[in-house]
Amino acid sequence: MIDRMKSVLDSDGFSRFITAVILLNAVTLGMETSDTIMARAGDLVLLIDKLCLVIFVLEIAAKLIVRRLRFFVNGWNIFDFLIVGIALVPGAQGFSVLRALRILRVLRVISVAPRLRRVVEGFITALPGMGSVFLLMAIIFYIGSVMATKLFGDNFPEWFGSLALSAYSLFQIMTLESWSMGIVRPVMDVYPYAWAFFVPFIMVTTFAVVNLLVGLIVNSMQDAHSEEEGERTDAYRDQVLTRLEAIEARIARLQDEKTQK
Repeated sequence: MIDRMKSVLDSDGFSRFITAVILLNAVTLGMETSDTIMARAGDLVLLIDKLCLVIFVLEIAAKLIVRRLRFFVNGWNIFDFLIVGIALVPGAQGFSVLRALRILRVLRVISVAPRLRRVVEGFITALPGMGSVFLLMAIIFYIGSVMATKLFGDNFPEWFGSLALSAYSLFQIMTLESWSMGIVRPVMDVYPYAWAFFVPFIMVTTFAVVNLLVGLIVNSMQDAHSEEEGERTDAYRDQVLTRLEAIEARIARLQDEKTQK
């Protein structure tokens, strides 16, 4: 019984079925935001939502039965357990915040899609390196905020009147959101050489430091992919060695039979 459940849980068909249920649940949760749909088919939408939740709970229960404490060794299993558990919290149907958190079930598609898992694992692996880049970004922002406050604070207090306002304005400039006509050009009307401060700041933060983050994530994803390929190669090699050992044992057995004859 346990072995049969394990084979079903590990099968590709079951994984595709759970993925389909997750996507169906995502659609129904989106439908709940439409007053028109809920007025016409609200009972059906809620029924499908509950059926999806029942399937998720049964899946988690089956995995707990088959794997027991080993279930919690895998981080993705813990992730699934927490996501499904949120919907089972007493009073979840009464608080809007907890109801809104039900959409987190859609995140379960990450745990059942290997390529999405690789992206998330690459991002997590890149976090230590990203910490150094964020520290560098914070230093640059602090220096830029102090300089901007001293240079432009008197005439533009709404943007650079304090260290916090300057940091926020520089963050807006870094994202390139209305940076030219919204902030830089008005400042240049009073300080014609202000471009000599803003352009290098944009070059360093937007095009250099941000691309460092992208490079770290891509590199981590590539490392995760290489590690996965290595695991597949090792598994294939083990299968080949097992088959070779079986063949050698069979040949040895046949030779012994011939010798006895």
